[in-house]
Amino acid sequence: MRNASFRGASRLLLGCTLLCASALPALAHAWQPEKNVEIVVAGGPGGGTDQLGRLIQSIITTHKLLDVNTIVLNKGGGNGAEAFLDMKMSKGDADKIVIGTNNIYLLPLVSKLGYQWQELTPIAAVAQDDFILWTYKDAPWADAKGLYETVKGDSSKLRMGGSQSKDVDQTLTLLLNKTTGSKLVYIPFKSGSEAATQLAGKHIAANVNNPSESISQWRGDQVRPLCVFSKERMRYTDKVAGDKAWADVPTCHEQGLGIDEYRFPRTVFMPGDVSAEQRAFYVELMRKVTEAPEFKAYVAQNALVPTFLQGEQLTAYIEQDTARVTPVFKEAGWLQK
Repeated sequence: MRNASFRGASRLLLGCTLLCASALPALAHAWQPEKNVEIVVAGGPGGGTDQLGRLIQSIITTHKLLDVNTIVLNKGGGNGAEAFLDMKMSKGDADKIVIGTNNIYLLPLVSKLGYQWQELTPIAAVAQDDFILWTYKDAPWADAKGLYETVKGDSSKLRMGGSQSKDVDQTLTLLLNKTTGSKLVYIPFKSGSEAATQLAGKHIAANVNNPSESISQWRGDQVRPLCVFSKERMRYTDKVAGDKAWADVPTCHEQGLGIDEYRFPRTVFMPGDVSAEQRAFYVELMRKVTEAPEFKAYVAQNALVPTFLQGEQLTAYIEQDTARVTPVFKEAGWLQK
């Protein structure tokens, strides 16, 4: 699944480590890990999931949130399936967590894998990524509505680019086709970064990148955002490209695209068969991580949606998200039987 690299994360992390070294309140639980904790990243080195895993490790170390060390291990094979299968095989191991996205619960729908998310232990969703509909700078359509009117008129020469196939970008493209009555063809690329480059070069008509994936091209006046798939406009009012801020981007619902919101979560899970006390410890640990100044700076830097979901809220989120995309997967012939 999507694993976009967040530019500037290293500089941000270094700066916050120097400026925000005051310790957060210590965790007080009867159970605590006695061995080094493995932070398994469901993605390769340098990508967005890896950046998040290493930020979590740094915050835990800087603020002394654990009495043991942490180790980050990358297991990105099969779009993250390698990491989730490792979690399944580690049943009862409370010294291991995995950092992923919605891939942890959507991958088994489209690929034959040896696990289901219900076999693991959900800890928290610590942030969400917005999706933006982007086009190239001097495209003939002024807004999102204009793009889709053009697509419905003649889509033969128009393409939507995105990160990988059977993934969140292609799912959103199919949802758009369904809600707008269009037939925009989807072209998969290796990453959101490649999709941004292809759009800047006018090789595709649009993409649905996350904010951080296209910020360089926006600042370089090569692409422009048409709308954000959110119920409300983004909260960030600082100028990003010229006199424009993320908050200036209209919602796609305002533009008449029929999709009120489309996001994906940054998730943390444990293996199955851990105790309620062990789960509660990691819930509180992740809560402390998200309260750290470094984490808040990271969220703002990448225009993420501040989020903390755990327990029934997180389970409900997963079930609702799964129910929403399952008909799309079925219609596209992706569902595993």
